[in-house]
Amino acid sequence: MSKQDPASLSIDTTTPNVARIYDYLLGGKDNFAADREAARQLQDAIPDVAAIARDNRSFLGRVVRYLATEGGIRQFLDLGSGLPTQANVHELAQGVVSFAPGVHVVYVDNDPVVASHGQALLASGGNVAMVFGDLRRPASILRDPDVAGLLDLSQPVGVLCTSTLHFIADEAEPHKIVAEYRDHLASGSYLAITHAIGAEELVAERRGAEAVYRQASSQLHVRPLADVLRFFDGFELVEPGFTWLAEWRPEPGTAPIGRVQSMRGGVGRKP
Repeated sequence: MSKQDPASLSIDTTTPNVARIYDYLLGGKDNFAADREAARQLQDAIPDVAAIARDNRSFLGRVVRYLATEGGIRQFLDLGSGLPTQANVHELAQGVVSFAPGVHVVYVDNDPVVASHGQALLASGGNVAMVFGDLRRPASILRDPDVAGLLDLSQPVGVLCTSTLHFIADEAEPHKIVAEYRDHLASGSYLAITHAIGAEELVAERRGAEAVYRQASSQLHVRPLADVLRFFDGFELVEPGFTWLAEWRPEPGTAPIGRVQSMRGGVGRKP
């Protein structure tokens, strides 16, 4: 499969980008004026959205540590990863399994700025790669030379979809997309998801956020809890299930930065 160099693409700096908005909310610098303005509008709609973003990142850290220790996972596929900078997957995993054979991590993102910067950041990492690709095309992602070269799909893989699936429209059949990844995974693989959940008391906030993302690279698709749980079809949910982010295996002595009832997250294991 021929690969397109993200650096060769013309970059639209006038349209807010989901990954770059997230980067700004986390305190990153790889964003443009349009992204920062969209983030400020998002903060007007959801005042603690930056704190929620950090709680989402904290959840990711706990998941990676769990998978690398109790799950025995040494391979990770991070779909819609954003920039692999702050508290990234490969450093988290390598930190907890420093005594074991190397961890292999592949990040995937469809933003050329993110992919280009990520490739530069990871240029010296032999067991880590950044792939410029669209997670909505599982066959294309899994055939990518970097994915095929670093991940052995005959062995368990940890697939990460944190704050990603709610940017895929129902028309793109996200449940079918996740199922296609699942069907290529070996027994003992894991799927981690965080997702915005529709709640009656948060209608005003949701509408405000949806309005911001309507002007961005991807729109926000908040789903009922039952619809999100369908992403785990074919997986067995790991305790404590699909919970509020702060309630999923919290570390002793820690507390959420944002509100407790923000997004939900969970991990499933393929039998």
